[in-house]
Amino acid sequence: MAITIKNEHEIALMRESGRLLALVHEEMRKELKEGMTTKDIDRICETMIRDFGCIPNFLNYQGFPASVCVSINDEVVHGIPSKKRYIQNGDIVSLDAGLIYKGYHSDAARTHGVGEISPEAQRIIDVTKQSFFEGIKFAKPGNHLVDIARGIQTYAESNGYSVVRDLTGHGIGTKLHEAPEIPNFVQRRRGAKMQKGMALAIEPMINEGTYDVYWLDNDWTVATVDGKLSAHYENTIAITDEGCEILTMLPEEKEALHSEQKEKWFFYKFLLGNGEDLC
Repeated sequence: MAITIKNEHEIALMRESGRLLALVHEEMRKELKEGMTTKDIDRICETMIRDFGCIPNFLNYQGFPASVCVSINDEVVHGIPSKKRYIQNGDIVSLDAGLIYKGYHSDAARTHGVGEISPEAQRIIDVTKQSFFEGIKFAKPGNHLVDIARGIQTYAESNGYSVVRDLTGHGIGTKLHEAPEIPNFVQRRRGAKMQKGMALAIEPMINEGTYDVYWLDNDWTVATVDGKLSAHYENTIAITDEGCEILTMLPEEKEALHSEQKEKWFFYKFLLGNGEDLC
């Protein structure tokens, strides 16, 4: 399958698709709490997507029976919502969802802690999210997909975690899954050279223990073989003239992220004691 290059009009449609999905994720984050079922989360997701006049692109995709994947603790991805599965205090819950707006797809995932979670659980959530941002530092024309993978893998492994090998990111556009596949770990092949107009779903899946996973009997849900925690963070991005644009984050999320990165920069500048930039 050839990689499709989107024009400005198509990127604008994907930007709106991404904005709406970001709103859905924000609502799910606010509603997520102890005692609700994973099916409750699915209802919130599907209702909001349809209220926007959009289509939940996960629902019935290759037979998947819900609008959002709800994966808990040692489940890596593709958890199937159920009326019998209750969210508990201390859980970490990965929510992976997408929608179709005027024929164009968006796809994003977030992992949240419920109630009082352990420091170890919070750390894997934070490292997984940051690994995404370490990876997209290299998402720019002229670089190869392996450069993104190296950024993700280096950061995750330097923090003592492993990167899932059996699942990857992907291209996205008028289809949910388009070429190319985007591993989160370094392979011999460099992968495609990035160019303006490519739309990609970058999604680190990071495990507390080994990177080995297995599929549950439902043939959808993927879990860690050692029963240790896993976290997932994903955004749809578009390659621009000089870098990339994240399409599935709200402006306030981007502003908060900018402030957070700025605080980190001043902190490290203080540690260095010489006023030098780290980048």
